[in-house]
Amino acid sequence: MRAKGLVLCGGKGKRLRPLTFYFQKTMIPVGSRQKPLLEYIVRLMRYHGIHEIALLVDYKAEQVENYFGDGSRFGVRIQYVRDNPAFPGNAGALYNAYLLGVLDGFDEGLIYYGDILSNINLSNLLSFHRERGGEATIALSKNYRVSVGVAEVQNRKVVGIREKPVLDRYVVMGILVLNVENIPLVKKIIREKGSADIMGDLIPALLQKGARVNAYLSSAFWYDVGSLEKYEKLHDDEVDRIFSFLF
Repeated sequence: MRAKGLVLCGGKGKRLRPLTFYFQKTMIPVGSRQKPLLEYIVRLMRYHGIHEIALLVDYKAEQVENYFGDGSRFGVRIQYVRDNPAFPGNAGALYNAYLLGVLDGFDEGLIYYGDILSNINLSNLLSFHRERGGEATIALSKNYRVSVGVAEVQNRKVVGIREKPVLDRYVVMGILVLNVENIPLVKKIIREKGSADIMGDLIPALLQKGARVNAYLSSAFWYDVGSLEKYEKLHDDEVDRIFSFLF
């Protein structure tokens, strides 16, 4: 079985404005080394033996291409796939890459949302997917901390307050493995809806047809850097400590 890394890094990053008027959101600097967020993703894939990576780009793609080049500086081979307006949505970007032959010869796509910072064990994720079988495996976490206080209410009276509690639900991490043979499903979704989202449309379409979608439960560090508030709260010393193994 062969897996190819697919990183979604074409979005305009509206929640990160005004920074993203000047930066591609995956290129914002992280940690005391001030390396782009996307470099952490590329290095993580390389660390776990993913040497073939496609970056699905659009907005400010030149920043990404100029920095990463062909990937040889990072020990990987990088391809760039520009979004096609005929295939809107992040699943549309995936389908576009499929049509262009980027996934020829590969059985699986290791899909990684480009605004997610994590030290998840990608080797274990891929092994789990292959051992369990099925069409897709979604990385989930129970470590998501709500950014606001939560009130416990009885008979319209507040009886307790929990400040920024950990949400006791499985939260999608923005990292998944998908068997390549399922990507053509996106064509039908776009025809019916006009656009296609991976988690909002493609995975539900798989479930609807009775396909097996596995849940990979992870306790790894993960952080959605996709908003200005979250980015401002990401501490350099924590990033340096957690991701020192990549450097």
